[in-house]
Amino acid sequence: MREIPPLQKANINMAKSNAIVITGGFLDTGSTKTAHGLIRGTDRFNIVGVIDSKHPGKDAGEVLDGRKRNIPVYASLTDFMTTAPVKATHCVVGVATKGGVIPDSLRVVLKEALESGYNLVNGLHEYISDIPELAELARQKGLEIIDVRKPKKFKDLHFWTGKIKEVKCPKIAVLGTDCALGKRTTTRFLVEAMRKAGYKAEMIYTGQTGWMQGAKYGFVFDSTLNDFISGEMEHAVVTCYQEEKPDIIFIEGQSSLRNPSGPAGAEWIVSANADAVVLQHNPARKQYKDMEYYPAYIADPKDEIALIRIYGAPTVALTINTAKMSEQEARAYAREYETQLGIPAVLPLEDGVESLVPVFEELIKKSLAQVL
Repeated sequence: MREIPPLQKANINMAKSNAIVITGGFLDTGSTKTAHGLIRGTDRFNIVGVIDSKHPGKDAGEVLDGRKRNIPVYASLTDFMTTAPVKATHCVVGVATKGGVIPDSLRVVLKEALESGYNLVNGLHEYISDIPELAELARQKGLEIIDVRKPKKFKDLHFWTGKIKEVKCPKIAVLGTDCALGKRTTTRFLVEAMRKAGYKAEMIYTGQTGWMQGAKYGFVFDSTLNDFISGEMEHAVVTCYQEEKPDIIFIEGQSSLRNPSGPAGAEWIVSANADAVVLQHNPARKQYKDMEYYPAYIADPKDEIALIRIYGAPTVALTINTAKMSEQEARAYAREYETQLGIPAVLPLEDGVESLVPVFEELIKKSLAQVL
């Protein structure tokens, strides 16, 4: 087995590696955010199939959001190996399990994948490389196990230094009013829209899926020791700026400022010295995800924007997750928010984010004027 050290992960070029994604029958649910991200786009892998027993024969994109992406769904690994017109070298765990553990049912599939000659890519909290049977099988087969959430060694971690002030381009934090709202997807859309408009835009990933999608700079927020989160955030942004000289940097958010089970967001504004925020919100979601039993309620965007301002950054746009709403309802909310907040409110999945390009062009012009 060749286990990939965390520091080397960002430098692995898998752009031409064919991969299949395991979803365990949950492709059409919110439990497969990683799979959804890879289906929507990745620069690190070429996704040639999804393994999902519930939707065999369908197109994964159509199952996800009704958009054909030419990624077939297969009932099993055997089904893929015997009927797919292409081969794959990597097998990606695309489902989030309860507690991030690898249950026995998934271990069986991972063992089958190794026996069939596939390298494994895992973003769960539990590491495949820590399971003796699977680690030994990978070693015998000469295969790679990439546990994306495996943290860096202590000597490779960074404290915050203040070098963030050397970054002169706009830094945009893409935050949300809760977790699992599509912040990563919106961040990726924003980068693509700015690149399409002729600007050099970069993304800082802060979760395992961002790395799997091919983002070059970042760290996995929820597997980083708390003392080093601000430093790792700064290091990622500063390194990106020094090496790429981008016009603008977008930073993928995690959870939310007020989510009691895992508050996050202050580091994006304070430690990364964000110049502005894009806030993602779902008007239909009233309580925090999977915490309906707890008497805590998601803040109105107006109140969240006020809190973000207290931390030190203006919110320049609201992006709306339309889950559990009709498109008509979502557009009505967008119009209401635009009037109330005085900033653009857009539906990223339905309309894209190209309409926000002028907002960021102004920020780029302002940053250039300050440098000159």
